[in-house]
Amino acid sequence: MQFIKSVAAAAAAVGLAAGLVVATAPASAAASGCWYNGSHWWCNNVSGAAVYEPAPTNGVPHADVVVGHMYSNPSWFVCYREDGPYVGGPHPYRWVFTKADNGVWGYMKDTSIYSETNPLPVC
Repeated sequence: MQFIKSVAAAAAAVGLAAGLVVATAPASAAASGCWYNGSHWWCNNVSGAAVYEPAPTNGVPHADVVVGHMYSNPSWFVCYREDGPYVGGPHPYRWVFTKADNGVWGYMKDTSIYSETNPLPVC
């Protein structure tokens, strides 16, 4: 009977320790901000994310015209704008200006960037 109590106590201690690890995981998983280095703003992003065409009249991103992709991660960005089409996430209308891997300039959806984009300047 003492053996069963010892096993139960050990299992409870392991469960409590596991619960503490899980409880702290969200804080460590929070997105860090983009950072400035070598004349560019760098952010962690989804590899293969689409880069969209800026409208020729007002520069607002065309959410249906892909001009390239960004396969690198992290990638560099120039600035952001808040007046693009809805993308969801914590910044529902934010688009971030960059150059796609094929050399064409355009906007990436903020939801394709893991890093917090608030440190970037406004376009």
